[in-house]
Amino acid sequence: MGSAVDAVPLSGIVRIREMMFGVERPFRLDQGDMSFAAPQAFKDGIAQALRDDDTHYSLTAGLPRLRELVVAKLRARNQIEARVDQIQIANGGIHGLYLVWQALLEPGDEVILPDPWWPPVQAQVLLARGTPVGCPLREELGWRYDLDELARKITPRTRVIYINSPHNPTGGMLTRADLEAILALAQQHDLTIVSDEAYEDYAYGAPHVSIASLPGAAERTFSVFTFSKSYAVTGLRLGYVVAPRLHDRLQKLAFYTASNVCTAVQRGGIVALEHGRAPLDEFVAEIERRRRLFFGAIADASRGVLAGDCPAGGVFAFLRVARDWHPRARHHAPIGESDSWAFAEYLIKQGRIGCVPGIDFGPHGEGYVRFCVAREPVELEGALASMREIFA
Repeated sequence: MGSAVDAVPLSGIVRIREMMFGVERPFRLDQGDMSFAAPQAFKDGIAQALRDDDTHYSLTAGLPRLRELVVAKLRARNQIEARVDQIQIANGGIHGLYLVWQALLEPGDEVILPDPWWPPVQAQVLLARGTPVGCPLREELGWRYDLDELARKITPRTRVIYINSPHNPTGGMLTRADLEAILALAQQHDLTIVSDEAYEDYAYGAPHVSIASLPGAAERTFSVFTFSKSYAVTGLRLGYVVAPRLHDRLQKLAFYTASNVCTAVQRGGIVALEHGRAPLDEFVAEIERRRRLFFGAIADASRGVLAGDCPAGGVFAFLRVARDWHPRARHHAPIGESDSWAFAEYLIKQGRIGCVPGIDFGPHGEGYVRFCVAREPVELEGALASMREIFA
């Protein structure tokens, strides 16, 4: 094992999962997973593939029919014009991002990341020998960039601006004006944009905008999408990259990491795309209801210990922990690395409530915790009831 891997942090989410494993009757709000069953069309496609004995090697770039349907979806849903040969099918969004970073970065190249960030992105940049550079997302701006601050982060070594909108963990959404300003910076400094759009369907109020749809953006933007969140198939691993260049590199990396994506799962994606968006629209409406349930009750349930506005998108609640909480609670839980870790451990041990400490998402996540609100209402209500007891 290369020693460089030793310097890459293992996400605290892994540690949280281990802690939750021993909890009886847990409320699993730590998992960024949807509680829905996969759409029937997706399951039917997989089942038919198995009945057809379609269990052998397939094209490394992905099944042609799937890539054709992805191109049609991008045009209709994202206003992105792409060719079939620009689509690389991947084992979920995380694999797609890994391929992109390995294809793009030379040692020492700087990548500007939103801070808080999704932990695997920072780790993947490090694995590609790049240098992550955090730029704060500001809660007072709806978890968006101060664009002047973003511009000041650019140096002669900057190679990529990474964006994730709707954002994990905060739920912030970049506006069209934000994206236009980021594109202008990328054009001014000849930078590449990597756009992670895992939560593209979970936008409330204002519609989601793909930056590659803006004039002049497609030729410098690698867009990464996943079926995982939209179709509630996080365990099936199906995503795709829209790449303006470096197609041979992406295919090499895909072949040498996975040979090809599971053929049966690709068949499921084909049938799901052929059957339209009705299941997705139902999922989005239900998540919006659950968000309102959770945010409407959290201040009362936590006795004011947790606070935060309902974000513009995503499936998470990224909440501030009251500054005066931890001195009273330190006798309940070990402090560990940070106050947000202490708070997360307190919720797990005293309330059976899973959450992820904000510090795991970067320096500007300290003082916050993340909950997933895509869980069943009974689980959300159970977690809220438990909070009312432990914060009484």
